[in-house]
Amino acid sequence: MSDVSMRQMLEAGVHFGHQTRYWNPKMAPYIFGERGKIHIINLEKTLPLFSDAMNYISSMVANGGTVLFVGTKRSAQTAVMENAIRCGMPFVNHRWLGGMLTNYKTVRQSIKRLKDLETMSGDGSFDRISKKEALMLTREREKLERSLGGIKDMRGIPDAMFIVDVGYEKIAIKEARKLGIPVIGVVDTNNSLEGIDYVIPGNDDAIRSIKLYVEAAADAANTGKLSVAHAVADSADEFVEVKEGGDAAPKKKAAPRKKAAKKVTVKKAAKKDKPEAVAAEADTATQDADAASE
Repeated sequence: MSDVSMRQMLEAGVHFGHQTRYWNPKMAPYIFGERGKIHIINLEKTLPLFSDAMNYISSMVANGGTVLFVGTKRSAQTAVMENAIRCGMPFVNHRWLGGMLTNYKTVRQSIKRLKDLETMSGDGSFDRISKKEALMLTREREKLERSLGGIKDMRGIPDAMFIVDVGYEKIAIKEARKLGIPVIGVVDTNNSLEGIDYVIPGNDDAIRSIKLYVEAAADAANTGKLSVAHAVADSADEFVEVKEGGDAAPKKKAAPRKKAAKKVTVKKAAKKDKPEAVAAEADTATQDADAASE
């Protein structure tokens, strides 16, 4: 996981808040002061909170969890999509549909419809229907792709949610709180931090700032995946006992079960005794024949 420094935050403009007249008093502990009627965020408080949030994402993914990236405002759409794809996580970068999580059963039907249309488009089914019908189905697929394309491979409800602008994504936060999903959110000076489990005080409007947040979150997710891969590789390694001379000690064979050995012995003995019994019968028959001839 790449550690973000205070210098990087300064260069990205994370410390710039909103105009002082739009401030939210609940953000007062994270405000350093004001300059030119604009609040300045205290990065000395932002940096440790940011690190805690990234560590949480990493540990969540390492335990097999899924983090949903949410950023539907225009300045965040591209960064959210690119970095979520980079770390293999679901994302929503267009309008948040009401009930996307709380009514997930219905949303899954729309996702199934999207996948069916993608299959039809790929196997040439559109070529066997009229141009008008093909155009209508293509438009339907594009509309569903915009809304649900980022979550079509999501396996159920996510384990956490990373939000770029908590003021812009109020519906998503409400659904997450209703389902008990932890929320990691970037909170600017004009927003409230209520309902946010991991607060990141910072600029949520500048493209460079948003890119910094999302790239760090994607790196944290990849770090979590990498730790899982290392753990699996370590558990798969075989430990071989080595003698003092340097040669590997041969593996001990397991002793056969006693009952099975008895059965085998009895069978072999039976097979062995068979020809002897036949020979004895033949000798008896010969003696009887000699006695009769006398």
